[in-house]
Amino acid sequence: MSSIENTGRPGRRQQDPEGTRRNIIEVASTEFALNGLAGARIDEIAEKTRASKRMIYYYFGDKEGLYVSALENAYRVVREGEAELDIESLPPLEGLRRLVGFTFDHHSEHEDFIRMVMIENIHSGRYMERSPALRAVNEAAIARIGSIYAKGVEEGVFREGLDPLEIHWQISALCFFNVSNRATFSHLFGRDMGSADSQASLRQNTIDMVFRYLAKPEYI
Repeated sequence: MSSIENTGRPGRRQQDPEGTRRNIIEVASTEFALNGLAGARIDEIAEKTRASKRMIYYYFGDKEGLYVSALENAYRVVREGEAELDIESLPPLEGLRRLVGFTFDHHSEHEDFIRMVMIENIHSGRYMERSPALRAVNEAAIARIGSIYAKGVEEGVFREGLDPLEIHWQISALCFFNVSNRATFSHLFGRDMGSADSQASLRQNTIDMVFRYLAKPEYI
């Protein structure tokens, strides 16, 4: 029996199941970000991928299963990027600045991620409950911040008594809002918040605000 999987489309045969799966998730992520869970259509996703509709159901079970996989992938990408920063080896103040700068840049460059998170919040986060992997990958982010914070407290550069989860919340809030509300702010106040100058200013201010929140006064 041939190991080549027939997608059911003329001229389309697939020898790379993992590559096909990634391709489906990438296309589906864009569709979900643009149209939401209810508005996205498997037919449209299949048409834009190397896969057939039958293959999508084979890999993901149903549209909701595909949506959960897209959520997992969105969070995996940002957490893998954080891991590559190797901030644990840096002095705490430098590690903090690098982490906040990375988060700002990542969110700005991955608008689909922001839209996916907004959509899941509309659904009260209930689809996340289907994925133990999502909790595990994001717990790593809190552990990373906790490690930086503990090191900074030990070295006497960070204020004591702060919660790593709340630190993550504040960083996320500033960086998330930069994308989620950019269009409305630009229209309401007549300033292009997405311009290069605005983004450079907002990025530096975000880093500075988090820095001042954590650092002892003598290090500000």
